[in-house]
Amino acid sequence: MKKKSDMQMVQGYKVAGVLFASLILFASYASAEKAKKPTLPKSYASKLAPTEISESDRTFIELREAAKKNDVFRAQQLASSLPNYPYDDYVAYFRIKPQLFDSAGSARADTSADPQVNEFLRKYEGAALADRMRNDWLLVLGRRKDWASFDAEYAKFVLDDDTQVKCYALQSKLAQGENATKLAIDARAVLINPAYFGSSCQELVPALVAAGGMTPSEAKAIGRAAAEMGFETMSRRLGGDDPIGDIVKTAKADPVKAFKDFSQNAARYSKENQAVAWGVIGQFLAKKLDPNADDVFRLQQDLGYNELLSTESQEWKVRAGLRAKDWVLVKNAIDGMNPAVRSRDPAWTYWYGRALKAEGQDVKARESYELIADQYNFYGQLAREELGKTNHAPLRTKVTEQDIDVMATRKGFIRGERLYAMNLRFEGNREWNWELRNMSDKQLLAAAEYAKRIGLFDRVVNTADRTKQEHDFTLRYPTPYRDELSPIARQIDLNLAWAYGLIRQESRFIMNASSSVGASGLMQVMPNTAKYVAKKIGMTNYTNDKLSDTNTNLTLGSNYLNMVLLDLDGSWVLASAAYNAGPSRSKAWREKLTSPTEGAIFAETIPFNETRTYVKNVLSNANYYSSVIHGQVQSLKQRLGVITPKAASQSELP
Repeated sequence: MKKKSDMQMVQGYKVAGVLFASLILFASYASAEKAKKPTLPKSYASKLAPTEISESDRTFIELREAAKKNDVFRAQQLASSLPNYPYDDYVAYFRIKPQLFDSAGSARADTSADPQVNEFLRKYEGAALADRMRNDWLLVLGRRKDWASFDAEYAKFVLDDDTQVKCYALQSKLAQGENATKLAIDARAVLINPAYFGSSCQELVPALVAAGGMTPSEAKAIGRAAAEMGFETMSRRLGGDDPIGDIVKTAKADPVKAFKDFSQNAARYSKENQAVAWGVIGQFLAKKLDPNADDVFRLQQDLGYNELLSTESQEWKVRAGLRAKDWVLVKNAIDGMNPAVRSRDPAWTYWYGRALKAEGQDVKARESYELIADQYNFYGQLAREELGKTNHAPLRTKVTEQDIDVMATRKGFIRGERLYAMNLRFEGNREWNWELRNMSDKQLLAAAEYAKRIGLFDRVVNTADRTKQEHDFTLRYPTPYRDELSPIARQIDLNLAWAYGLIRQESRFIMNASSSVGASGLMQVMPNTAKYVAKKIGMTNYTNDKLSDTNTNLTLGSNYLNMVLLDLDGSWVLASAAYNAGPSRSKAWREKLTSPTEGAIFAETIPFNETRTYVKNVLSNANYYSSVIHGQVQSLKQRLGVITPKAASQSELP
């Protein structure tokens, strides 16, 4: 329930540990599933008790904040006052890390912390924090161009999830004479999102051009992707001056004007520059849900050069085709996608199947659906329906009490629980997730059940979500607070499965979750919205400090969800979008329709990245909750329905 721009991404919960009043998380966890919670073995029942925060803990939290700011002096000062703190690896890490980066967060090639880093890596090898330190150290070694040391450490980097490190790894190979053309192919799979490029990727692209592995046009395309996101300086570093740079700027600010202007001047440009210009204009028209986007992308398609379109343009080319029901464009757009972009999202596999079906290629369409039919996500569900299969939750795999007891002794979980108790969720998640590595499905389910019994419901979901063959959807889709939520939903005739699907997406059942824009609690209710709803339902003496109360949060959130559903003609798609982005936006997106549109297409073409993902996840969740709670599954297509055009109207709903 967050009215905000697309750039204000949902945080889910704050990780800052400076609000000491909210440090004792487990006190709220303890009341989570009163009626449903099994009796806990004595070995870990005490974990539900509130944890005292000592002065040393407070100093530790201050140290963490100093390290985040790369404040070397303050970090050294605070670390020296914690000589016997039980988390000595974190104390050491927070002391060393500021020496590796400057105040802007860039790696320092001139750091003298080499002996400290090497000793840290030796002492804590195999630990989650050692892998984090290695990530940081690789950025320093890459900045130095010390490729021998870089390669030695990179071979030990377990997570390997840092785009900048990957770009340095490619730089290292290039410096050692590996084939530049092959490296350029690898680079295209890495250079997807300019927001994560840093200096290393900005160095890699010109180096590949100089080595003959990448063409200047390809480099300009990568630079153009950065310009589309507002990274002008990065754009020039990557590809130099762009002949259509001014068109990109105009398209971002006013795509309709860019369309009109370029329609008159396109002949002045080369075929290549015409194609990429139409791609940029098409992207920003599509994001405005302008029906001209389909025609613009058709112009681009006729010219070719699909490989020079940015990831955003490639994806919005598909969405423009979907919105226009132009299945030929949908198929051509997916065919022309960067393979790394196409493979990372099951959406493109599903829509490719739909495009094939529209062409009458039913056998090939089924082959496409089969590729994702084993996935338990939005598009996996839709693919199974296309194949005539059901979306019931899979058979439940049960674990033993002995399996669960073992999890209480796992070091990463013990460490994670203490960090959660200090509201250091980022660090807690690191420890918890590191412990999950290499676990079998049954071990993951035992860990999820253990998390449930100690009240860490976000870890229940995260852990159970990882299983591949053996599943327990009562853990993947848990129902805490059911005693509180069920009567509220029943009183206002709100679909309980949908409400749970939304809460799972909003807060992962963390009662004290708060977003970057002020939404709070299980249902992430905004303060102004809460006041409005409280007044409407006659909740007297309401004050915003009551949003932290479970029952109050669920009451206000559920009533608001029901209000937006009624305001939007009973459409779960529109209401879910409205809960996240505001009713006025949901209505405006509907107003742009030119004909009745299936709900899946409407959801896929929502202009806000966050809201688009949100709506798909909420409704996918709702379908599985229907199976878990009621043993029944509604067709996801039926749940999505058909969205009909309707003139936008003003709503009093906030």
